[in-house]
This record gives sequence, C-alpha cells and structure tokens, in this order.
Amino acid sequence: MSGTSKAMAGMATTAEYATVIDLTRCDGCPDRDTPRCVSACRTKNQARFPEPEKPILDYWPQKKHEDWSDKKGVTNRLTPYNWTYVQHLEVEHKGQKIKVHVPRRCMHCDNAPCSGLCPFEVNNKTPEGAVVIDTEACFGGAKCRDVCPWEIPQRQAGVGLYREVAPKYAGGGVMYKCDMCIDLIREGKPPACTKACPNQAIHFGPKEEMRSYAGEWAKKNQGYIYGDKENGGTSTFYLSKVPFEAIDKAIREQEVDGKPGRPAMPIGVENPLDEPGNLAKAFVIAPVAGLMAAGLSVYRTMKGEEADENTKA
Repeated sequence: MSGTSKAMAGMATTAEYATVIDLTRCDGCPDRDTPRCVSACRTKNQARFPEPEKPILDYWPQKKHEDWSDKKGVTNRLTPYNWTYVQHLEVEHKGQKIKVHVPRRCMHCDNAPCSGLCPFEVNNKTPEGAVVIDTEACFGGAKCRDVCPWEIPQRQAGVGLYREVAPKYAGGGVMYKCDMCIDLIREGKPPACTKACPNQAIHFGPKEEMRSYAGEWAKKNQGYIYGDKENGGTSTFYLSKVPFEAIDKAIREQEVDGKPGRPAMPIGVENPLDEPGNLAKAFVIAPVAGLMAAGLSVYRTMKGEEADENTKA
C-alpha cells in the first residue's frame, strides 16, 4: 500500500487521519547515521526549533533547568530539537533474537490527557486528529509530559512567553513534540516522515481506513497491533509480527545514556482521563485555564498593538 496515495485519499474533506507504522518493513536505514524519517522531520521543522536566550534561569524554586541547545544534533532520543527517532532493538521471541526498529514520536491520542489537563489550554486535539502544542503560548509547565504514558513532550528552557510574563517564577520554557505535520495535512499533503521512508513502512490516510488496514494486516499475518486501544485509543497504529510485550521488555532493558530505554511501550495502558477523579480534575482546571487563555490572548494583542505603534513611529 502506498503511503502517499493513501494520504491523498479523502483530503478534500475535513476528516480525522492516522498513521500506520509497519515494523516488518522498517529496517532502521542501516546505510545512514540518521534514519530518513528522522532527517525529514528535522529538516521540515528546523525553522521552528527553539533559540533560547542565555543565561537561562533555573526553574524556581528548583536549582535546575532543561537546556538542549548545545545538543541539537542528538538523534537517538526525543528532544526539543528531535521530534521523532528510531529505537533499534534486539527482541527475544520464540527462542530467537530478532532485530526490530521502532520509529517513535507522539501517538496523537483520541482523548489526549495532555490536552485535557493542560492548565493553559495550549495543547489541543485538532479535527484532523493531530495533537498540537501552541508553542507561542506554552509556559513549559511539563504537565503534558507528566500525564503522557510515553513521556513524549520535551522541554527547552530559556524560550517562550514565561520570559516576558514572569521569568523568575512561572513555567520553565516551552514543550515540543511531533504535530503530525498538521500544516502539510491541511494542504492535502502527507507528513514528511511518510514520504521519506524508502520501504513504505509509514502509511498515512483517513483514520478509519488506517484502522481497517491494520486489522486486516494483523489477521492475515497473525500479527499484533499497538495503539488502537492504548491510552483509550490513538491515531498511531503499529504493526508487528513480534508481540509488543517483548518489544516493551527490550526497550526497558536497553540503556540510553546510562538510563533505561524510553519511551517504553506499555501494553494496554489506560487513559488517566477515564478515571472519574482525574476527569473531575480536568473540569475544575478548565474554567481557570480559560481565564488564563483569555489573559494570554489579551497580552498577545497588546504586544501586537505595541509593535504596530513602534512600526508607525
């Protein structure tokens, strides 16, 4: 199945889209230092990467901050400058060791807890299915990363609105992650990673078509699907002939920079918003977040008017 042809199907109408990642096709691009999907993502989004102002203040009252600006070239994990990467694994299955390569980035959940619990309402689920962070209004509180089962969003200090509003007390920068190339989708084009894969391991198209394809593939190949039920359902469906329990185990046992492998692939993880207490918490936060969002809107409007006045002067 061609990822590009699927991507163009039904693009004329507003619909929800999804990605199928076929791990039996992904070989990790062994001929390259950086897999093609990763390079394509970095190239496409480079103009949006953070440029922090230094010196960077610590997260009050803590004595630390997250700064990746001197590690922009890191491609073996998620960072504010690297929104997708490929986990190269050796997985044990039926007495054999099998090499598996797993492209990782935001899962774009159906009922995204990062969106529901963001106190500033800057993390939103779009009609197209992508979960997108408004980096111009993000305060970098990292609640989105805390609630994400895969700890996907990554923070860069020294950038963002908090520097102008309350640089010593509020937030800690801006959170960054994959946005499913929402701008390309709205132009009727597939995400950059889809087009870059030479093995057509990444398919993209209308969500129900992708879900149907994943289900048929799993039946035909006696395989496994990940992401259709995890966290209440997502817009990313992984396909594998190796159980994801084995893949998750291999990830957790693999060390990256001296730490356990991340993000893991917990099986059947539940969405925290499905818990009555957490859902109630989201409703409590919502009105406050609405006021904050309104305040941020007024602030940006005032800054825009100031800029216009300065231009006239």
